[in-house]
Amino acid sequence: MHAIVLHRFGPAGNLRHERVEDPEPGTGQVRIAVRAAGVHLVDTRLREGVAGGPLPLPELPTVPGREVAGVVDAVGPDTDPGWVGRRVVAHLGAVPGGYAELAVTGTERLHAVPDGLDEAAAVAMIGTGRTAMGLLRPARLTAGDVVLVTAAAGGIGTLLTQSALRRGATVVGLAGGAAKTARVRELGAAAVDYREPGWPRRVREVLDGRTASVVFDAVGGATGRAAVELLGEGGRHIPYGWFDEGPVALGEEELARRGITSYSPLGAPMMAVLRELEEEALAEAAAGRLVPAVRSFPLAEAAEAHRALESRATMGKVVLCP
Repeated sequence: MHAIVLHRFGPAGNLRHERVEDPEPGTGQVRIAVRAAGVHLVDTRLREGVAGGPLPLPELPTVPGREVAGVVDAVGPDTDPGWVGRRVVAHLGAVPGGYAELAVTGTERLHAVPDGLDEAAAVAMIGTGRTAMGLLRPARLTAGDVVLVTAAAGGIGTLLTQSALRRGATVVGLAGGAAKTARVRELGAAAVDYREPGWPRRVREVLDGRTASVVFDAVGGATGRAAVELLGEGGRHIPYGWFDEGPVALGEEELARRGITSYSPLGAPMMAVLRELEEEALAEAAAGRLVPAVRSFPLAEAAEAHRALESRATMGKVVLCP
């Protein structure tokens, strides 16, 4: 088979499209003929040699990637042969191997891909979608909320925006550049370009005297801080990522003085219900209530996919297609 192999930590150019041996499923495992493989920002950090949160650095050489969808083409010993021929999607967990034509994983990680949902969308929902579901739970959105979404044209931001709008909330999406703000407007939300000077003033004009009650923040740094400043009393700050400047630090004194809360469900809270969140995300997409945005690259162009993701040139979930 062909796969993307990383022999040395470093820039995106270190990702090589090579022929490698086909993996064989072990006991309780299946092999998936991959039709779509998800690319995550954590993948770019691991590629550079930076530990990605709970994920350890892989031993080299390695085939990156932890999200795959395709068709089961083989099963291991003591594994139900009924899996063969079924369309499935799986998050591989801490074990990489997704950027390939074939990938192996345990049956406990498999979900059937719902009818009418393609593999690229299924991959988006098994990773990006489950995160969005986990962020929405503590947000407790209602029709009375005013929601500010940073990186609103991204994979998670697109889903958060759709979900908030479906609940009847007022939504302002922050995005960088004309194409991304246009995408946010297509979703039905107000859009503000955070690259423009004085963008918080523009948000206040859009809200016409109202303050934000929820901020979903994937950016951090100065942009994230400015978004938090738009929260009114009783507001909820839900951070789930950041870029080079780091996360927004909110101390207990500020939280108490302003009457706001800051809580991220990432980590242990979300890990405890991952499969439930995956099932919920797939069901939402299958029912058409959420439509993930996807940017596809050929498998051989994994390096270009990484460059595009790192430079914020993508909209939606980045997916590799063998």
